[in-house]
Amino acid sequence: MQRPIQRREFLKLSGAVTATAAAMNLDVAGELVPSTSKTSMARLFPGCCAYSYAKHLNKGTMTMEDFILKGVELGVHAVDVTAYWLKSADPSYLIDLRRMAFKNGLAFSGVAIRTELCQRPGTARTEQVENIKKWVDATDRLGTSHLRVFAGQLPKGVSMQQGTEWVADSMKAACDYGAQRGVTLGIEDHHGITARAEQVLEIIRRVDSPFAGINLDIENFDVNSEADRYSDIEACIPFATHVHIREMVTKTRTPIDLDRVWQLFSKAGYKGYVSAEYEGEEDPVTAVPKLTEKIKLLCRKYSSA
Repeated sequence: MQRPIQRREFLKLSGAVTATAAAMNLDVAGELVPSTSKTSMARLFPGCCAYSYAKHLNKGTMTMEDFILKGVELGVHAVDVTAYWLKSADPSYLIDLRRMAFKNGLAFSGVAIRTELCQRPGTARTEQVENIKKWVDATDRLGTSHLRVFAGQLPKGVSMQQGTEWVADSMKAACDYGAQRGVTLGIEDHHGITARAEQVLEIIRRVDSPFAGINLDIENFDVNSEADRYSDIEACIPFATHVHIREMVTKTRTPIDLDRVWQLFSKAGYKGYVSAEYEGEEDPVTAVPKLTEKIKLLCRKYSSA
């Protein structure tokens, strides 16, 4: 049995790791290490998640086609396709979306789906892995290389160690399939069993696949202080394969210091998409452009690209 990351090791990761890695590996001591040089320059590309327009997508006043055109209007490099609002995973439909994005000079930064990977061996786990495989194929058809997944909640009476093993086993099987399509799975820090960086990093260490990473949501950590938020973000950046950006902590309405976050991206040499994921009270039609403009400005300030 692999041993979990100890607190001392986690603090070392959060305070000292400054290199980015889209692919993870283990050193001879079995420790999780990023695989690229700390001298790497950051390459930061503005994006937008379909989830930002959830209010309109849920009401049917916006379609995924409309959202793609909205991405062009926003001037972002790519859009993240939240699968909840796709009409289906039918190949012809997905190929039409891919062609539409291409004709408008827009990339897909990835696809996001719901999953509950914290399952004991059995039918429920098998169903979760099979669902991921279906969406790996869909992601490949859309011409992108990243699929966001969730670990889910820790079942009552199950230890964190046991739950972590279940998630890692499920994700490893899914990553083996993703590798056949060149699709990387990014597990999101999304409350539950992935509420803190230490837990997410332990899952990634156990999966030990170049096709496993972290879909880093800078707001989602369940922290005791804002200092902890930034240390958790910093610890995860070297293993981030996609990033979701919010400028406000939903529960406390505390602003997130985005410039400070971008400094961490720059320090770690992160290369990839930083996508707006708006979830506020204001109408997304007026709020999302303001957030994406902040993201574009910060990318120009801190990116080498």
